[in-house]
Amino acid sequence: MSVVETKALVKRFGDVVAVNSIDLRIEEGEFLVLLGPSGSGKTSLLRMVAGLEKPSDGQILIGGKDVTFMPPRARNLSMVFQSYALYPHMNVFRNISFPLKAEGLPYEERKKKVEWAASIFGIEHLLHRKPRQLSGGQRQRVALARAVVREPGVFLLDEPLSNLDAQLRATARDEIKQFQRRIGTTTIYVTHDQVEAMGMGDRIAVMHLGNMHQLGTPQELYREPADTFVATFLGSPPMNLVKKDSCIIGFHPEHFLPEDVLHPETATFSFAFEVTRVEYLGADRFLYGMVQGAEGPTRIISKVPSLVTLNFEAGRKYTFVVQESDLKYFDHASGKRIPPLPFTTVEPTAQAVVS
Repeated sequence: MSVVETKALVKRFGDVVAVNSIDLRIEEGEFLVLLGPSGSGKTSLLRMVAGLEKPSDGQILIGGKDVTFMPPRARNLSMVFQSYALYPHMNVFRNISFPLKAEGLPYEERKKKVEWAASIFGIEHLLHRKPRQLSGGQRQRVALARAVVREPGVFLLDEPLSNLDAQLRATARDEIKQFQRRIGTTTIYVTHDQVEAMGMGDRIAVMHLGNMHQLGTPQELYREPADTFVATFLGSPPMNLVKKDSCIIGFHPEHFLPEDVLHPETATFSFAFEVTRVEYLGADRFLYGMVQGAEGPTRIISKVPSLVTLNFEAGRKYTFVVQESDLKYFDHASGKRIPPLPFTTVEPTAQAVVS
C-alpha cells in the first residue's frame, strides 16, 4: 500500500488547461473516486499519476517518493483500462501472467501467482480460454486479475465498468469494492457515473473543466454540496435548484413533499407544484413538474415514498413544502454555497405559496 499525492498538478494541451493545479492526498488503502463529466480532466489526472502523461507543472509522489518524471514501470502501480486491453491471441492464463513474465519471474512462481489472482475473482476455470470466448464481465475480471497479480502499491482504474450492462455493472461494483477491501490496496477510480462514485468511494473528488470542485465522503458531498455543480451532478435524481431574488435555493427531491405529509406548521417553504408526469418505481414515485422561480417556471422533481397513498395527476397543482433544515443556499453569480439567509429575504412570509 502507498500514499499517493499530487501537488499543484497541471496539465495543458496547447491553450487548454485540462488539469488546473490539483492538490490531492490519497491515503494508504483508500478508495478514491475521480468523478466528473467528459472533459473534466479526471482521466488526464489519472494518466499523469500512472506516468502515461507528463505534467506541465506540479509534483506527484507515491509512497513519499517523487515520481513526477519516472516511467510507469518504476511507480509500483497497475492500471485497468476501459477497454480491458487483453491480448486476443493469448489465453487467460497468459494474459494474467504477462506482466510477471515481463519481469522475468520463473514459470512455477508465475503459475502460483496467476492461480492466486484468478481465485480472487473466481475465474480459475477460465484460464485456458481466449478473450473472445468470455463474456464482458469475465473479461473485466481477467483485466483486474492481471492488475492484481503484480501486487502493486496502487491500483488505477479508468472507467472499467462502462462496457458492461446495467445489471452486471451493479454486481461488478460490489465485487471490486469487496476485493479492494480484502487486499487493502490504495485505489484511484475514474468514472462519470455518480451512482458508481457514491456506491464505491471512501471519498470522491468532483471535477469539472480541469478544476476540483469538492473533495469529501459521499455523504458530505450529497448533504453539503460546495456549489451548484456538485449539487446537480450528485444524486439520482439530483438536487432541485430554484432561483429567487436574493439567491438560489436547493433541496433534494426526497425533501420536497406534499403538505399533508410535511404539515405546514413544521415546514418553512411552500410551492404551488404543477405535476406534469408521474413515474412509478416500486418503492417510490417520482413526480416531475414546475414551480415558479424568479425567472419564470422551473422544472423540479419530488420523490414520494409509495407508502404515501395520496394520488397525483398530471396537469394539476398541489401544495408541496420543504423544511428549513433541508434548504441549501447558493450565490447567484458564482454558484457557491452561502450561509442560510433570513427567511424573509427569500419569501415575504414563511408559509407563502409561490404561484
